[in-house]
This record gives sequence, C-alpha cells and structure tokens, in this order.
Amino acid sequence: MERRSFLRGAVIGTSAAAFGGSLWHGAAFAAPAQPGAGPYGALGSADANGIQLPAGFTSRVIARSGQTVSGTSYTWHNAPDGGACFVDGTGWIYVSNSEINPSGGASAVRFDSAGAITGAYRILSGTRQNCAGGATPWNTWLSCEEVSLGYVYESNPWGGTAYRRDAMGRFKHEAAAADPVRKVIYLTEDESDGCFYRFIPTTWGNLSAGTLQVFKAGTATSGSFTWQNVPDPDGSPTTTRTQVSGAKKFNGGEGCYYANDTVWFTTKGDNRVWQVNLATGTYELAYDDSLVSGTAPLTGVDNITGTTSGDLFVAEDGGNMEICVITPDDVVAPFVRITGQSGSEITGPAFSPDGRRLYFSSQRGTSGSSSGGITYEVTGPFRA
Repeated sequence: MERRSFLRGAVIGTSAAAFGGSLWHGAAFAAPAQPGAGPYGALGSADANGIQLPAGFTSRVIARSGQTVSGTSYTWHNAPDGGACFVDGTGWIYVSNSEINPSGGASAVRFDSAGAITGAYRILSGTRQNCAGGATPWNTWLSCEEVSLGYVYESNPWGGTAYRRDAMGRFKHEAAAADPVRKVIYLTEDESDGCFYRFIPTTWGNLSAGTLQVFKAGTATSGSFTWQNVPDPDGSPTTTRTQVSGAKKFNGGEGCYYANDTVWFTTKGDNRVWQVNLATGTYELAYDDSLVSGTAPLTGVDNITGTTSGDLFVAEDGGNMEICVITPDDVVAPFVRITGQSGSEITGPAFSPDGRRLYFSSQRGTSGSSSGGITYEVTGPFRA
C-alpha cells in the first residue's frame, strides 16, 4: 500500500538526466582530471545576481530562505542542500533538502513547461539535518540525515506521506544514487573514516526491506573491490563503518552520482572524486586536487551530478564558490562562480529533465547564516 502514493511519478515518467539512462554518452574518465579550457569557455563578469557564467548563460533567483516563493504562499526553508528534478507532466519539480537540526526536511518547487513557477510546498518534515540524498527511478526523493545514527527517508515530490527506510542503515548519511541495472542504491557516509555502501532491496522499487553492504578494497587509490554484508545495519552499539574488517575508509563522503555502469562519489576531506567501474569491478580517481598540475580549480568537493553529454558537475563547499565541470576528456574547469558569498557553500546541483536548466543553492547566501540561503537556476546552451 505504501508504494501506491509514489506511483504517480513513475506513471508520469522518469528523467534520463537524473538517472543516467540510455542517453548517456559513454565516458572514459581514464585518469585524474587536469585543469584546462572547459567546454563552455571562460567565466564572464558577475551578473545582477552575483553569478559569473560563460557566455550564453543566464541566472535567476528561484527562492530565498525565510521568504515566500514567487507566485506562491510557501515560505522557502533554511539551509537548502541536496536536490533533484522530476518530470511533472510537461513541466518538472525541483526538490531541496533543509540541512538544519532539528526540523530539517525537504521542500519542492513546481515549474510549467516554460519554466514558470506554479507551486511550492513541503514534502518532508520532522527530520534532522537533511543534507544530500538522491532520486529513484520510480520518482521518489531519498532524503538523508547527516547525523550520527541518521536515517534515509523516502518522500514524494508531489507531497504526501514520507517513509523512514530503516533497512538502509543508520549512520551519518550524505548522498544516495540509484543503479537500475544492478537494482541497488549506493550510499555515502560523511565521516573522516566513513565507508561507501550499497543497499540491495528485497524487491526493486520497495525500500522497506533489503541488505546493506559495504565496499571492501585495499588502501590504494585504485584497484579491485568486493562487497560484504553489514551484520547490523542499525549501527548500535557498533557503528556500521567498523563492523566489517577490510572495509575501505573514505575521508568525508559527500555527493554520489550513477550513470552507464559507473558510480562517482566525492570525498571532501581529501578533495577527491572517486570512480567505481561496476562492470569491471575496479575503482580509481576521477579527480584529486593534489595530483593536478598548477593551481587546482576544484577544492572543497561536495555535491555532484552529471549530464547526458558525459560531463560531471561538482559543487564546492568553500573553495571559490564554484561548480566545476569534469569532462569525459579528463579536463576540469569552472562553470559557475558565486561572488560575495565566501561564508557559504554550493549545494543541490540538478538538471531539469530536458537538460537545459541547472538548479543549485548557496546554502547560507550573503549572510553566512542558514537563514540566508538562496536557490538559483542557470539556463543556457548545455551540450547534449
């Protein structure tokens, strides 16, 4: 019965951009990316919103924390964080977490086919420090609590009942990424000695039961890997990250993104983007700021998403307040820079289903406070 309220999204359709479907152009990512000229050119001067963009791109403010969303009566949440887009008829919905504790939760903004805002509302309440998360192929939003013994909540982008998914484990959750080929959900953990996990649902499309496994590998930055069951996903009294001998440790797991038999995730503690090649059972580095020639353009790696062209877009928590693009040719370059907000971080990058609009937030805006969050949209000629 509980899945029934979620099926509306599956009937409407699933965004290939969100889940890395068949439109993805096979990307090699064979070596840690190096600085170079990005596919969109240099950043221009800051616009009226304080956003620097390449030529041909424009920005607009979608919402501000503590203020009503334009054209609605809904007040936008504080500390906007992880987000995703969902198809809604001829339009779409952008969902966004609230990384505050207590309260937390998530909200949504609905757009029509022309990109005009038609509604905004709450989709999850009463949770704690909801940081990142991930979309599912059946069009639900997995909102993750970034607290010790935190939970994953499955919520409906159209509103209604949300469900706590205990079987997905209790730990300091960060992000989630669905793999419809292997029918698993990958999960990151924001601890300095955190792990990388996958959850295997007993029935694909129903996350109420299943098996939590942890990534096992050596201490090197590349090699082969295996998965092993976590004996006690409840994480008490022994934390999930310390239950399995040989579980590989990662320094502050953050964003996570799946496409084309590959899952990428970021670790903020060492400014790395990891690439797990699922078809070959190997892993390697897609980016490491300590391995670049010259000045590293990407630091404070955080949320991550991708496009059907094979580009990865990685948001910074700190750094130069940029979203950088990593191309399939292993070039990393700035794509967006937010000026005048050094006390903030960029969160929640997600593309509209047609790939023409990029949404993201500055979690604390110009004030440096969680009440100063700003959510943006960038429109322009993203490559297909």
